[in-house]
Amino acid sequence: MKLCRGKGSLTALLAALSLSLGFAASLPAHAADAHFVLISHAPDSDSWWNTIKNAIKQADEDFNVETDYRNPPNGDIADMSRLIEQAAARNYDGVITTIADYDVLKSSIGKVTAKKIPLVTINSGTEEQSQKLGAIMHVGQPEYVAGKAAGEKAKAAGVKSFLCVNHIATNSVSFDRCRGFAEAIGVDYKTSTIDSGQDPTEIQSKVSAYLRNHPNTGAILTLGPVPAAATLKAVQQMGLAGKIYFATFDFSDDIAKAIQAGTIAFAIDQQPYLQGYIPVAVLAIAKKEHTTDPVKIRQILQANAKFKGRLETYGLEPSYGPRDIRSGPGFITKANLDKVVKYAGQYR
Repeated sequence: MKLCRGKGSLTALLAALSLSLGFAASLPAHAADAHFVLISHAPDSDSWWNTIKNAIKQADEDFNVETDYRNPPNGDIADMSRLIEQAAARNYDGVITTIADYDVLKSSIGKVTAKKIPLVTINSGTEEQSQKLGAIMHVGQPEYVAGKAAGEKAKAAGVKSFLCVNHIATNSVSFDRCRGFAEAIGVDYKTSTIDSGQDPTEIQSKVSAYLRNHPNTGAILTLGPVPAAATLKAVQQMGLAGKIYFATFDFSDDIAKAIQAGTIAFAIDQQPYLQGYIPVAVLAIAKKEHTTDPVKIRQILQANAKFKGRLETYGLEPSYGPRDIRSGPGFITKANLDKVVKYAGQYR
């Protein structure tokens, strides 16, 4: 039997092949409506950004867009600068970037906005810097605002003095966390802050020494999981667990256990999921609606059913400024601890 090469027979053959491979194989993939890139300063070793990567994927699904993730493998800011310039050259539909170092990155970011590519900044940097760079908005946690919100919770509990354990004193912005807390309770942050270093043994020793010399200290604020764990050891050894008001930034297994035990009152959560999801959503809305008006974009986002569903599922709560959307501070307490633990490292 010969194979007929007529048009009708060929059509029938192709149809038969499609059916044999399954109906889905005959359908073309639905193209993304836009192609974005998110550039972070984080090295490959920083697992904290996994939550942001997961958020990007979900935002891509919800808004039918595609977002690349780029970062300098070793966290080198000069490498990050080159990645931003490459993004400008590739003419993405939108660029998302951290402001890890404003002075180093502003020239590279300027190449993005010079080509009128929509820009959203996230995570590090300030809302003021974001506006200077020409971004639609900034999505992150202002450090002073977070510290002050934590201090207000402590003040409501009767706290009048505190120790701020700063393990990243080389980063000047970190002191804003201490300053916000101090001003909320009405004290001078400079006399209440120690440069603890990053070695856990050294942190424990310095905290113990401070508390011995200042026995009336009403509260402790640590700025991350490492100093929190070391400070917990100091507090426990001194018999102060559950007696001194303890708050910390960020989250870990040790912090979760201490919240459950009542040793830590709360953890200050910058809700990294929102730093991945919201900027992708913002750029998708900007593209679809042909607008860079942050107020209009925010209103559309807040009304989006898929976005609201994500917030409810993961127990997330952004706050909205006149221009920017703040991913934090959120607070992890006994009341929402179970949900946070359930999604920690993935969506929280």
